[in-house]
Amino acid sequence: MSNYSDIRVVVGLDFGTTYSGFTYCHVSDGDNFVTNDQWPGEMGQLKTNTVLQYDEHYMNVESWGYPALSKRPNKKKKTKNGSRPVELFKLHLGNLSDNLKPELPVDYKKAITDYLREIGKLIKEMVTTHWDGINFLERVLIVITVPAEYSEKDKGIMRECVHKAGLIKERESKNLQFTTEPEAAAIYCMENNLKVNNLDTPGTTFMIVDCGGGTVDLTTRKLLENKQLSEVTERAGDFCGSTFIDREFLNALRKILGDRAINSLRDNHYGQMQYMIQEFCLNAKLLFTGDKSEFSSYEMDIEDLVPVVMQYVTEEVEDEMEEADWLIEFGYDFIKSMFDPIIERIITMIQTQLDNSRETCSAMFLVGGFSQSKYLQKIIKQKFQRQVKNILVPLHPIAAISRGAALYGLSMINSAPNLDRMNSLKFVINERKLKYTYGIRVCCEWKKEDLVIRKRPNGRTYKFRGMAQRGTSVKVNQEFTLNITPEHAAQNTITFHIYYTTKYSAQYCDEDEMEELGSLIISLPDIHLGKNRPILFGLTFGRMEITATAKNKLNGQNYQTSLKLDI
Repeated sequence: MSNYSDIRVVVGLDFGTTYSGFTYCHVSDGDNFVTNDQWPGEMGQLKTNTVLQYDEHYMNVESWGYPALSKRPNKKKKTKNGSRPVELFKLHLGNLSDNLKPELPVDYKKAITDYLREIGKLIKEMVTTHWDGINFLERVLIVITVPAEYSEKDKGIMRECVHKAGLIKERESKNLQFTTEPEAAAIYCMENNLKVNNLDTPGTTFMIVDCGGGTVDLTTRKLLENKQLSEVTERAGDFCGSTFIDREFLNALRKILGDRAINSLRDNHYGQMQYMIQEFCLNAKLLFTGDKSEFSSYEMDIEDLVPVVMQYVTEEVEDEMEEADWLIEFGYDFIKSMFDPIIERIITMIQTQLDNSRETCSAMFLVGGFSQSKYLQKIIKQKFQRQVKNILVPLHPIAAISRGAALYGLSMINSAPNLDRMNSLKFVINERKLKYTYGIRVCCEWKKEDLVIRKRPNGRTYKFRGMAQRGTSVKVNQEFTLNITPEHAAQNTITFHIYYTTKYSAQYCDEDEMEELGSLIISLPDIHLGKNRPILFGLTFGRMEITATAKNKLNGQNYQTSLKLDI
């Protein structure tokens, strides 16, 4: 683990699909966490919108966050179409199917980089205001949270964007680290909620349900001695956040107004469409509790709210809407039908987590913006109150992720003067469950059961040699090793090709779900010894990275490379 003794400030950045926020603190005052609530165009909110407004050519950012959202159309002023706000670009990372990824007028990597650059300016301003003269690129550790289901490729793209945004000096800088969103939430709840609810005793198992805009992530942890945490089951994540309710709202409008009307609204008047969605969220989605007795229908006045769409409807739809005075009423069943498919997926995920755990879950913490939905809370409590004694929403659930990320960053620092808390937080993540099976490509003698197309000219074939199986519990910096010898006597180098798969076992590197993680090339001297040149190859699982090592047992030469990933 790198030495972080030169770090003076830790920043936890919750870069979300719909909203983003950050928390920072000085390592000498670890009890004083500051969650930013001063954003462009608004004060008092713990997060701002993950939205960008570009110039008409989509080259330069004109505004970001809340100001980038379009306001109510001004009927007295002709609307200038210009560029539309760019949002939901984070959904282009992860394994979301292409048909569910939003169409963007710019490359998603550019959008991520530009947004990180803008929020980075604010982070730098806040940090340097609090601690005048601090060298940001040298003395600040940034911990960014990512969804549990992100792949190694996704995390690599994030690191590249952070570097281009100017938040770190070099791409592989140790001053940027990642932790998963549910992991950050688990740390936050451990430090702030277990004690309050008399659950801060070793052996307590608790689940974090992080309900965001794009994803819902789950992790189940056990509290160990000295405030360490182990992972009880594999982390799980799915694309069933609150933005998919907004999508259902638009689908409902399509059925009423027609595809042409909604497509034209999206393509030509995106700002007004966004305003319409925000009004739906404010007056219907956020207020829905699932209790029919307290429900009031949401009545949307098209002529007042989004008049521009009226010019795009067919004559038949126009006649129908004229009879209804251009009013659309969303009743109880209609709103409920938008929530239920999304909530059902969340319920299924939670049940699977509980089924996979051999431990009794003592508490369930709901965090993230979507966790504030009274309907979601109600359904989760109804479904699981007999299995889980404590189902709780922490204070300020929106800030749980960024605060947990800051706590995680503090735990990584080896030396922090006058901070007793540091020792208790050090190596807080003690153990994880592997999400993948890891191994290397090896060259073996071809056999009849192998496919002919896999037979190489020399009569051999490539196979997958597993080293660490999916579902295995691994401690921080635990190593898995394998003894390897040269393929042929005259070989003077070896390239270790490292692969991973979601399967629990595999035979070949070209199977479905198999991905190459990276490679490590080593020199192999002493050719006169032929094949009698043993190499000890190892994979060491750190907190959020894997280190591949190779040691020549004869001459002691060592090689290693770090492979950034979400393990």
